[in-house]
Amino acid sequence: MASKGKGVSGGDRVDRIRVILTSRNVKSLEKVCRDLKNAALDKNLSVSGPVRLPTKTLRITTRKSPCGEGTNTWDRFEMR
Repeated sequence: MASKGKGVSGGDRVDRIRVILTSRNVKSLEKVCRDLKNAALDKNLSVSGPVRLPTKTLRITTRKSPCGEGTNTWDRFEMR
């Protein structure tokens, strides 16, 4: 079967790998990225990245009063 990839000539085979890592702990995430990149560079592989994606923020707005009566006061919670 013929390969349809661009820039592939003869017996050369180009494999591309994309890894998406997620974590709430930025320091451990950066360490894992650094370790993966260093391991790939030790094997003479071409590496680009890491590309940092925007941080998603979960926002929840809820009433303070458990019964729903009283003054309309609200709590705002965020998780990054």
